[in-house]
Amino acid sequence: MRNIQLNQIKNQSTWDVIIIGGGASGLGVAVDCASRGYRTLLLEAHDFAKGTSSRSTKLLHGGVRYLAQGDIALVKEALRERGRLLKNAAHLSQKQAFVIAEKNWWQAMYYTIGLTIYDFLAGHLSIGKTKYLHQNEVRTRLKEMQPEKLRYGVCYYDGQFDDARLAINLAQTAIEQGACVLNYVRVTQLQKNAQGKISGVCCEDVLSGEMYDLQASCVVNATGVFANDIIHMDTPQADAHIIPSQGIHLVFDREFLSGEDALMVPKTSDGRVLFAVPWLGKVVVGTTDTLVKNVTYEPKALDEEIDFILNTVAEYFVKKPTRADVKSIFVGLRPLAAPKQANQNTKSVSRSHQVEVGESQLVHIFGGKWTTYRQMAEDTVNTAIKHGLLIEKPCVTENLSIHGNTKDPISGSLKYYGSDAIAIQTWQNENADFAKKIHENYEYTFAQVAWAMQHEMAQTLEDVLARRIRLLFLDARAARDCSPDVAEFMAQQGGFSRDWINEQIQSFQLLCQQYILK
Repeated sequence: MRNIQLNQIKNQSTWDVIIIGGGASGLGVAVDCASRGYRTLLLEAHDFAKGTSSRSTKLLHGGVRYLAQGDIALVKEALRERGRLLKNAAHLSQKQAFVIAEKNWWQAMYYTIGLTIYDFLAGHLSIGKTKYLHQNEVRTRLKEMQPEKLRYGVCYYDGQFDDARLAINLAQTAIEQGACVLNYVRVTQLQKNAQGKISGVCCEDVLSGEMYDLQASCVVNATGVFANDIIHMDTPQADAHIIPSQGIHLVFDREFLSGEDALMVPKTSDGRVLFAVPWLGKVVVGTTDTLVKNVTYEPKALDEEIDFILNTVAEYFVKKPTRADVKSIFVGLRPLAAPKQANQNTKSVSRSHQVEVGESQLVHIFGGKWTTYRQMAEDTVNTAIKHGLLIEKPCVTENLSIHGNTKDPISGSLKYYGSDAIAIQTWQNENADFAKKIHENYEYTFAQVAWAMQHEMAQTLEDVLARRIRLLFLDARAARDCSPDVAEFMAQQGGFSRDWINEQIQSFQLLCQQYILK
């Protein structure tokens, strides 16, 4: 599949839009542009969603905290987009019940009132009604929690999804709409005309080393936390437009939260919201908010962040989770738009996105979050039109189905493939090798590995085990243990050498060490 896409840039050098970055922002812009009829090219230097777009808390939400801060416009926008995504990608997303546990009735009532307003702001796209919970009900729903913490409660609803799977499906959707979408193609230089305006890019196929010179009417910088790198490629002396904030997540077995409800702690000791959410058979607990100076594709958790989460959840769980209970730890960087005021902390920086056009006519999309990716894309393209970079064409993505969308997905590990699940299931039924599980403790099969290679542009062992199959994020030790067998299988399917196998195993197992909490 990637070779088909690669042939397009070998045979076509001129595009309407070139998008730099294959995360939530860039893929959203690619879908928007292609569905409007623009000749669209997206270039990602690594794999799709390799950065922060695969490391979210897995929630589609309006932002309860933003409501408390009075940012009604952001909440309404996010709630609207949450509702649209739940319809446009029903196989990847679903509503999730959250319970807030409180010691005092008046605090529970306070949140009930606030979250009722939250529901109201969602309008006809509301996904559930907030309910005040009495002691017996909240203790029944959160039976692993300490009883003294569960005197009163509130139940409300938000959305949940698989971020990396959505990224892959967005790439497929963009291609179906006519875009050319490529991973492992790195932009090395921005091209400018005699007037100093952006006219295209120079890029390199990371896997082959081949170079390409490409022209475009509009170039979009959608690189998230790495946006400053592209800005400096355009204007070396420019100020930073993005400040990265780090958030970590710890993954536990379901013994810590066996029910279907998620726990929400509205105010931790650092003033943040903390979630414990059932996800793909595990419990994801997070997140922190720590300013960091350096951006990297594999950020590392700080000991104080780990201790903060463990100590906070220990106040609620009957069984105190320890480092030994952590199945995986993953870290993401939030691409926060740089604050206007000096010394402004990350909690007070708006999560609303910003679209800017530089003097060179390079278009930038800053900030935002997964929930609002579609609106971010629409605003980005509309801004490019406003500045005369693209011919005006209407946005059509409000009700555009994402690849795989189905209201009745197959259950089990194939659920998140949506309409593709039938084909994968057929492979498993017809081929005994494909039907084998990649790890005895999980339902993932080698058919899913083959599908990732043939239909989802997976190029490496990490692509498969981290983002096509989410095993690295669910159980890092299991991912490490099955990696040799998966690498062997990939080599058979792709005709790769023994050297490729050894390099992939060594590289992936080294990566696994960052996800295993010692």
